[in-house]
Amino acid sequence: MTVSQGKGGIFAAVREKWAIVRSDDRLMVIALAACVGLFSGLAAVALTRALHFMAHHLAGAHHQWWGFLLPALGATLAALFINVILRERPGHGVPEVVLAVLRHGGRLRFRSSFSRLVASSLTIGSGGSAGPEAPVVVSGAALGSNFGQLFGLNERQRTTLVGCGAAGAIGAIFNAPIAGLVFTVEVILGEWRAFNVVPIAIAAVAGTQISRVLQGNQIAFAHQQFHIGLADIGASFGVAVMATIGAVALARMINGMQHVAARTPLPRWLRPAVGGAAVGLIGIFLPFVMGEGYQSVQQAIDGVFAQGVAWAALAVAAKILATTLTIGWGGAGGIFAPSLMVGSLIGVLYYRLLIWALPMADWTNEGFFALLGMAGMISGILQAPLTGIFLVVEITGGYDVIVPLIIVSVLTATFCHYLEPGSFYLRELIERGDYMRPGTDARVLADLKVQEVMTAEPVNVPNDMLLGDFVNLLEQTPGLVYPVYDCGSGDYLGMVFADRIRPYLFDPRMHTMLIVEQLMADDIPAVQAGDDLAGALELMDAHGLQHLPVVAGHRCIGVLSKEKLLDHYRKELIVQTGG
Repeated sequence: MTVSQGKGGIFAAVREKWAIVRSDDRLMVIALAACVGLFSGLAAVALTRALHFMAHHLAGAHHQWWGFLLPALGATLAALFINVILRERPGHGVPEVVLAVLRHGGRLRFRSSFSRLVASSLTIGSGGSAGPEAPVVVSGAALGSNFGQLFGLNERQRTTLVGCGAAGAIGAIFNAPIAGLVFTVEVILGEWRAFNVVPIAIAAVAGTQISRVLQGNQIAFAHQQFHIGLADIGASFGVAVMATIGAVALARMINGMQHVAARTPLPRWLRPAVGGAAVGLIGIFLPFVMGEGYQSVQQAIDGVFAQGVAWAALAVAAKILATTLTIGWGGAGGIFAPSLMVGSLIGVLYYRLLIWALPMADWTNEGFFALLGMAGMISGILQAPLTGIFLVVEITGGYDVIVPLIIVSVLTATFCHYLEPGSFYLRELIERGDYMRPGTDARVLADLKVQEVMTAEPVNVPNDMLLGDFVNLLEQTPGLVYPVYDCGSGDYLGMVFADRIRPYLFDPRMHTMLIVEQLMADDIPAVQAGDDLAGALELMDAHGLQHLPVVAGHRCIGVLSKEKLLDHYRKELIVQTGG
């Protein structure tokens, strides 16, 4: 056998195996999930190394008198790249990923796979107080979306690959595959489905594994073993309260700062410079607030963070302010790393308050409370308790503190749920009216418009038609409702419901005495062709109607039937749930 024949045999075998995979939807999604996870992991590794490179080479510059300008310069360059060159929306981009899942069938542009990576490298690498997690989530999600589009996958499969990209990115950036899986299901997709879990788990493992191959298999934050007593578990309830205060404060301050920045006359690409310069000034006196802050997190876990209650309180406030200035003014970066640092410092602060208030009690060391604060902060800011639990456990190896971690995470997420309209990543969508919870009627009907369901070109009748003529029309047409128009102007006037005028239909004396206008209902609400079906269904239920007129200008162009609407609802439900 020649070399060319050998190669041909290999290619033929590959094509045969791919044909088998392609013929099975589940196998195909799983195969692509592994690929998406690998590429997402590579994106996470690239961002991590870029941040380390910039931090190493700019470390000396931050000590110069002009060093406070570096975060401003980095944030401005990032904004120019995002807003001017690529013309993308500012911010961390995770809401766009969620919106793509909910409303756009998992479609994301290819440039989103690298845009936030570059922008966050500039913002965080120059000293901005943000994390690299949201950028890699956007990058991984965009890679998954484009893989799905490249291979012609349907909406459900494409959405799953978007989740695979997010899971692979989180798994790689934190060396935490379970956290990647749980974060994707809890925050990005918002629901657990058997079809999604296996591919997303494979992608999370693939992304984590490529990171381990290139960067080593290491726990991000090592901790010592803790001897936990009942008093420590009881004290964890207080950590939940403080973490709730910290999470709500951070979310509201960022939201408020974004509104302040939006009202300034500065161009959008220049606004991040304001926040960056402010962070640089804070960094002159408190350098630990700049960048990711992971060194301070390790110090808090080790129990060696600078001593004093006042100093711990100042550190918490300074990091929250620096993160607010960075993200609120449009810097590119995520909320994970700042939340971990703020949470660890909240734990340290709480421990020191306990020691001050109850010095005779036998407490474990402050590293234990730092872990609880980290889990509480993540769970509260994302309103995702499982993400907080598994993330902290995986990045610290803290399986021995799992019981108090669960207590703090669940309580904090619950408290924040009642205090905030949604998680940090969903708040923007909720305020814009774009967020619809999975499984609700609004979500199922979101992709359908009135024009897709209505009966077009209904039988319209003139307002001066005699009842006798209308009876003859009923015998010739199958309709139950008839729009009425003005015979002079042609404008829509109302609706005639055949079942409502039944007494007149069977009284021949009325056939020459009444006209249609006297029998029509002129108080029926109307909808337009571009309206969504969820709103139309609410309108029908509110007025007890089975039909609504569809108008354009002053003309009636169709009739929307509740029966037909619910039939489309059932079909769409089957498509979206895979039933």
